[in-house]
Amino acid sequence: MSEGDAPRFRRLLVTGAAGFIGSCFVRDSLARRDGTTIVVLDKLTYAGNLANLAAVEADPEQAARLRFVEGDIADAAVVAPLVADVDAVVNFAAESHVDRSILDPAAFLRTDVMGVHVLLEACRIEQARAAGGDRAAAPRFLQVSTDEVYGSVEHGESREDDRLEPRSPYSAAKAGGELLARSYFVTFGMDVVTTRGSNTYGPYHHPEKLIPLFITNAIDDQPLPLYGDGLQQRDWLHVADHAGAIGHVLEHGVAGETYNVPGNNERTNSEVVAALLERLGKPWSLVRRVEDRPGHDRRYAMDGSKLVALGWTNRVPFGEGLAATVDWYRTNEAWWRAIKAGDWDDYYRRQYGGRLAGSREAG
Repeated sequence: MSEGDAPRFRRLLVTGAAGFIGSCFVRDSLARRDGTTIVVLDKLTYAGNLANLAAVEADPEQAARLRFVEGDIADAAVVAPLVADVDAVVNFAAESHVDRSILDPAAFLRTDVMGVHVLLEACRIEQARAAGGDRAAAPRFLQVSTDEVYGSVEHGESREDDRLEPRSPYSAAKAGGELLARSYFVTFGMDVVTTRGSNTYGPYHHPEKLIPLFITNAIDDQPLPLYGDGLQQRDWLHVADHAGAIGHVLEHGVAGETYNVPGNNERTNSEVVAALLERLGKPWSLVRRVEDRPGHDRRYAMDGSKLVALGWTNRVPFGEGLAATVDWYRTNEAWWRAIKAGDWDDYYRRQYGGRLAGSREAG
């Protein structure tokens, strides 16, 4: 949401908000102190972390406007009463790591498709209540999606009306969820909007993802497993800009529309790794070239002109954002070391053990 705006939607259900982007959205929304109240619904899977909301809980005024419910978006009995009490639903809840989707595709279908269905059905019940005069208006539903639904983009930039060509179980599940959401707009006339964000980075990012994995491994002088030739291209978006753009679309987006949220910072993976190693003062010799993952998309890039026309532009330059992110992980070791405990070693061995055993130094 734009700075200084009075919110249209003051009572929010934010799902998956103990995760990376959702928790940033909650922290930033409540920090505006504009009277917004938020119910967080989160299953607290491995990627959900209540420590991500600790700053809110430490502020009495913000904490009074936050309610946390542990639960599954695919559980209608949990979802329905929560949706009944809000003006809008913002759905961040998702299984979101491509590597894990290759290891366990079924979990992604349950959350990213069936979970969306349950949320939409709860909103449809409230639409009927609004039509009957039992509430002022039906809740708006915002589905948070990803640039990965476009598939690998060899040239140019993806636009919102381009064909979807997902290439992993994760991106296919996300495409299914957002197409289902759009169908509820077309078929039932529900107030639905969708955002597609590019690769997001910043504080509180789970260390399974490239930037936090490589930062934390480098801090401990551990190998950095770089897929393939490292020339895959991604458009990097700071988490504060991503959360801000979602808030802006929630307030100003047109029902039935989809909005790309690019970072406008396209870099190869090798360039990103070189920059974070420079910031850490660590050598390139830590980087190991490992076997690429199956179906690895080569490039993502999106056209963001539709979002700009809606009134949103990003604030955080990539160099500044990456430096601040590296510094955050250096000064918040307790946060990520707690995550890199428990079953982390088992996941890491499954994902990288064989690859690292057959790896070679990156030239």
